[in-house]
Amino acid sequence: MRFASLGSGSRGNGTLVESNNTCLLIDCGFTIKDTERRLARLGRRVDELNGILVTHEHSDHIKGVGPLARKYNLPVFASHGTALYEGLGNVAVLNEVNTHGTFTVGDIEVSAVAVPHDAREPCQYVFAHRDRRLGLLTDLGSITPFVVEQYRQCDALVLEFNHDIDMLAMGPYPPSLKRRVGGDWGHLNNRQAAQLLSMVEQARLQHVVMAHISEKNNTVALAEAALQTVLERSEAAISADQDGGFDWLAIA
Repeated sequence: MRFASLGSGSRGNGTLVESNNTCLLIDCGFTIKDTERRLARLGRRVDELNGILVTHEHSDHIKGVGPLARKYNLPVFASHGTALYEGLGNVAVLNEVNTHGTFTVGDIEVSAVAVPHDAREPCQYVFAHRDRRLGLLTDLGSITPFVVEQYRQCDALVLEFNHDIDMLAMGPYPPSLKRRVGGDWGHLNNRQAAQLLSMVEQARLQHVVMAHISEKNNTVALAEAALQTVLERSEAAISADQDGGFDWLAIA
């Protein structure tokens, strides 16, 4: 199994997860043209996808899902609450996901994980293939016991390092938005992300990707500093950015 990012941040998100026989797109916050371009950079075409999995209905994650699914007749997987979002529109195949359940697409087993975020019914995903597990975990404001249990044993982890507490407090956002981002239903700050890393089985981790890093309320250097306080093998960590995402990472 391997994975890559089309882009990560408040202006659009998309992640590829691939086995020998299955290729999944998780979220699509880009236009069709931009998605096609970003996929081409990773050596993939839209018609090679087996489906689109959606985490929640915020525009930076769902904006391109409906248009892409309609143009290429792709199945969409989303929670009941997310599926009710009017902006998704009609798609040919819409599979409702139990946010505490497991399903299979091709030869990849997918576990949906309910998370605290200010959306209708948000979830994140853990992917399993041949005894290897990849966790994607962004867009949550706090760490629940259920989240810890689901992500404890991963071979690779894409984890939100959204903001630095001080930068958010001193930054340009209005007070209401600062409360939302920094609240229990918002986004993980660097300290919270590091705390979660300290609670998982690090000896198993081959890759850690710092993701959804705010361009206004964080820096890669600050995220790395927090990560290095807890990660035993900091050389295993990279960051995802808004424009370039990150290239393919293989899980051995």
